[in-house]
Amino acid sequence: MSQPLLEVRKATKVYGGGLFRTGPTTVALQDLNLTILERPATITTIAGESGSGKTTLANIVLGFTKPTSGEILYRGADVAAMNKQQLMAYRKEVQAVFQDPYAVYNPFYRVKHIFDMVIKNFKMASNKREARELIEDALNVVGMRGEEVLEKYPHQLSGGQRQRMMVARAYMLKPRLIVADEPVSMVDASLRAMILDIMLRLRDEHNISFLYITHDLSTAYQIGDQIYLLYQGSTAERGETVQVIENPKHPYVQMLIDSIPVPDPEVRWGSSDVTTLDDEQMRTTVQSGCRFYGRCSYRMDRCLEAAPPLYPINTSSHEAACYLYDVEHAPEKVTA
Repeated sequence: MSQPLLEVRKATKVYGGGLFRTGPTTVALQDLNLTILERPATITTIAGESGSGKTTLANIVLGFTKPTSGEILYRGADVAAMNKQQLMAYRKEVQAVFQDPYAVYNPFYRVKHIFDMVIKNFKMASNKREARELIEDALNVVGMRGEEVLEKYPHQLSGGQRQRMMVARAYMLKPRLIVADEPVSMVDASLRAMILDIMLRLRDEHNISFLYITHDLSTAYQIGDQIYLLYQGSTAERGETVQVIENPKHPYVQMLIDSIPVPDPEVRWGSSDVTTLDDEQMRTTVQSGCRFYGRCSYRMDRCLEAAPPLYPINTSSHEAACYLYDVEHAPEKVTA
């Protein structure tokens, strides 16, 4: 069996509390567990609405913020305990592609600067010719040529070109994992398909795994191998992407899938009654019950006592955090 490449163990991130931890707090992420294996390379999707904890997870994995509790293990080593040399290797092998490619560029430098800095920092080439070959090879993977783009300034490139260059910069380091945070949300439909295709080729041809952060279930369905659906910082449901999206089990995920418009003029969109509540009222403490309680038609008293764990649905790879699937206590009318 393949060894884990990345393991996230009970990662929790709490913001607020003040100096003496007496102020209000917000639980951005709670007890999240995730495993990405060394082989085969996979695309693991983290999906959910705004504020669900997706980007918080990405920032923890990338080391931009530290979890309040829990561990991030890379090839069995705790990232928090790594020395300088180990951290340098980790940063080389775990790369990032962000939502807004323009924000990554320094507008005062030509775009080749992003490649030059990588080559310099990681000592990847001994001369200019070798460096240029590395850059050209990376650009070719994303369908670009250096002579067309490297001497330009960021504002002279389209959003799609800037984003493909960021993928090329990440690929140049030959990483094992790319954390892609909403990489296609700011490009048009045709370029979105191109970038998604590049991700699939990097997975299949170069054994590069992705942690794909998105709110778009259609792209998750297109390219994702596994999916984790978050709700207010907790995992509502997880499993194989096709299985979860085609057969959702958690009441929140069912509502989320049902809210997607269908291309049928006979079917009205948005006509169903939806109960809403303050999104923050259930995430002020890790001891709160099910975050979806206020909007759930199946809610029970026990849902307020403690957050439900993930229960298996038919197979061990498909799990939902809902007491409806507690085999010993589930209502008879609910079946998996």
